[in-house]
Amino acid sequence: MKHRQAVHRVPTRHVPLEAKSSVAASRARQYGNLALVWVVASLVSLPLHGETQRVSVVSLEELAAYAAENDNTVVMRPGIYRLSDYLTAERLAERRENEVFQFLEFSGSGNMFHLNGVTIEVDTALRTALRPPIHTSEFLVSGNHNSIIGLAITNTGDATSPGGALFEISGAENTLRDCTFWVQGSSPYGYGDLFGKGPRPVISHRKHSAVLITGDSATLVGCRVHMRSYGHGYFVQGGNNHVFEDCFVEGTMRSTDDMLAETSGPAFDAAFRSVYQNRHGENRVTPGYMKSLAEDGFRTYTQAGNLVFRNCTAKYMRGGFELRTQGGVHVENCEAIGNERGFWVSNDAKVINSRGDARYGPLLFVEGDNAAVELFLVPTVSDMTVHGLATIHGSGHQVTLRSEHDEHRPRPLPILIGYSQPSAGEGMSPYGEGPARRVTLRNETTMPVKIGETAEENRIITNGPVLHDAGRQNEVVPSQ
Repeated sequence: MKHRQAVHRVPTRHVPLEAKSSVAASRARQYGNLALVWVVASLVSLPLHGETQRVSVVSLEELAAYAAENDNTVVMRPGIYRLSDYLTAERLAERRENEVFQFLEFSGSGNMFHLNGVTIEVDTALRTALRPPIHTSEFLVSGNHNSIIGLAITNTGDATSPGGALFEISGAENTLRDCTFWVQGSSPYGYGDLFGKGPRPVISHRKHSAVLITGDSATLVGCRVHMRSYGHGYFVQGGNNHVFEDCFVEGTMRSTDDMLAETSGPAFDAAFRSVYQNRHGENRVTPGYMKSLAEDGFRTYTQAGNLVFRNCTAKYMRGGFELRTQGGVHVENCEAIGNERGFWVSNDAKVINSRGDARYGPLLFVEGDNAAVELFLVPTVSDMTVHGLATIHGSGHQVTLRSEHDEHRPRPLPILIGYSQPSAGEGMSPYGEGPARRVTLRNETTMPVKIGETAEENRIITNGPVLHDAGRQNEVVPSQ
């Protein structure tokens, strides 16, 4: 196996030959003679004194030990490792007693973990057995300057815990590269956010999200998230200077018609009463809509700054890219496909050469001030109810919408200027009105434009018709 230099070439402790021999003998007893050959070969490559240490591991116990140390290049033998083999009932009891609620913590710094071909299989029953506090993440990178390459974590079972993410980065300047996460274990699952959102849910819920970032300067490259639980894909709750490149997240969609056809279960027992008010003024699930069973693909919660999303894709999520910060969001060559809503941006956001459809909900929500958005509309349609292509309110925005490959969407959807997104972005809820001032819209699609009463001093260059202009001093120019 080819080894790479560690990120930080700093000296580490010398490993005596007798210690290496002891490790080899221990592993031989545990794994047999073939493992002895593999281990001895790997030990030969260990560095001389004064060089960064390279080590090979063949168990989760060894991985956990080196995850707590500094300045190592750790190579793990490919294979499927069941977390239950490491976190036995006895160890879980010890962790509960000591209030250690992570499955595995990378608390060391300056490490590089080569985990290509390594899959950690996590039975969600372990989450229930550990009984963690609310919002506790299971795998945690709390150290700094670490790189984790090629790791896969997959959930089995449908046990739950009170919220939390599968994987969290709380340290600074850490990198995840080519990692894959299959996430499940939430309750109830199958309805998205219709029954369980906010402090007074219709049905009490237990979320399970994928990748949480709370530290500074995290870099994620080539990572893939598959959501089979109610929770976020990638979400930022702290720190600045994060980069997401070539990352992918995918959820699952389900129609409200399918939900309403149930004759038993939690939604039926709740008479399909929703946390959202629909367009009829009722807090009830409305037929004809498509819902994601997860939350948002890429999401910001805090006023994090200097966030870059490049060549990323969100598919079948509630929101593809929901990035409502006070500034410093750069989205380039990203794609939102089949989500409840594609892009939701705010102050000073820049969206460049990106694309998405309005198959199940709007392509775009814009709020705040001075966002610059360039999006291509993918023409895919469905039979589900969708009320608008975009809503734009705020001031100073520059928004350009084009048809992907000059293929026009066959069903018209209005671009709404001077209108705000519906409550919590819910597709079956009514749109509001929001002031729009000094916005420039360049509509190169054939979609119509509707201008609300609170829109003034805007410039609209449009290839599609203007259905309604109730605003003041708006300039409407046909595109050439």
